[in-house]
Amino acid sequence: MSSGQDRSLIQAVQSAARTLAGDPHDFDSLLGLASNARVVLLGEATHGTHEFYRIRAEITKRLIRECGFSAVAAEADWPDAYRINLYVRSRSADADATDALGDFARFPQWMWRNADVLDFVGWLREHNDGVREDRKVGFYGLDLYSLHASMAAVLEYLRTVDPDAARRARHRYACFDHFGTDPQSYGYATGLGLEPSCETEVVSQLMELRAAASEYARRDGRLDPDALLHAEENARVVRDAERYYRTMFRGQVESWNLRDSHMADTLGSLLGHLEKTGRPAKVVVWAHNSHVGDARATEMGARGELNIGRLARERYGSAALLVGFTTHSGTVTAATDWDEPAERRVVRPALPGSYEALFHDTGKGRFFLDLHRRAGGAAILGEPMLERAIGVVYRPETERMSHYFSARLSDQFDAVLHYDKTRAVEPLEHTARWVRGEADLPETYPSAL
Repeated sequence: MSSGQDRSLIQAVQSAARTLAGDPHDFDSLLGLASNARVVLLGEATHGTHEFYRIRAEITKRLIRECGFSAVAAEADWPDAYRINLYVRSRSADADATDALGDFARFPQWMWRNADVLDFVGWLREHNDGVREDRKVGFYGLDLYSLHASMAAVLEYLRTVDPDAARRARHRYACFDHFGTDPQSYGYATGLGLEPSCETEVVSQLMELRAAASEYARRDGRLDPDALLHAEENARVVRDAERYYRTMFRGQVESWNLRDSHMADTLGSLLGHLEKTGRPAKVVVWAHNSHVGDARATEMGARGELNIGRLARERYGSAALLVGFTTHSGTVTAATDWDEPAERRVVRPALPGSYEALFHDTGKGRFFLDLHRRAGGAAILGEPMLERAIGVVYRPETERMSHYFSARLSDQFDAVLHYDKTRAVEPLEHTARWVRGEADLPETYPSAL
């Protein structure tokens, strides 16, 4: 673009954007868009930004209070998130919200064991304590990494309702025993054909559990009302995780699509469960922009990747609302490599030619942009530009290759919230590397929202 075109685009965004003033009415426009939605998918441009976690939580509170949303479904493993679900619905022995987050023990712990999630879990418990049982809001996980924890959950349920079935399940799941506790070892050995897979065993176990579901539903009155849902979802996690780990060494697109299809199917299962229990079937999804934004509007979609956002639009049409978050610079909690400790790292200013740089050049700081076709933002942001994505690993030394992709923002999202300068989310455990990160912070490091 020429400088004249740059100025024209900046002015167009300035005109279409609604400044966020930090008052209770900031999200009125977004709530208006969500009024008829069954699913509202709230993204994040990083897995470690305080503003994204906090604002997502504030929007979710309003969706619960004002629009009747009855569940939060997060990019988290089902068994870990289900412990939160039990706590916020007063069905667990956990003494407080910190204890309820205790199963998030594997990398990247800070994604859910952080101060903002802790505050939201505390709020959700307090909210639920003030409403009748059929109005309590649940918290669930969508992801599939919990192969061993999910197997354990299935066995625990069956030992209570059907000891004979538990013995059969234990025999089937023993197929994984000689691979140890690392599912990637299983994936490597079976994906490359070095060992036979456990596919038959995990599929058979899920089919048996589903076939017995009606009988178990009559039999498990002593258990949590959602205990059968918990068992069946964990059995489905085991089936899909087995396939995921088996494919992860064969190709990124196939394993990505398996994972996002699983998350989209879990969302559908949760909606169906809520409908059967008579609760409003309206769910808020918390996940990264790369999962939430429609993949068809990105270069990942061009190479065959799908995601929750695309599948939600295909399955729920206009009842799915996709919301992205962006930032220009600041700090982020991330690791330098997979399975490394959390660090507080400086986020480089966005690259020229990116949406984030464009938004920074508006000078508005924080704003809301409606990208519905009827809105001005859709017309001006329909051409491909760079967009940044930081996951749990941040590699600023390879910024362009590692963290940018091409996208058409107005086709990717229905709305975007931009926070120009953001700060790192605070982990519940302050590692030495995270604390030392303060020495690298710029002088303008923000102290609060």
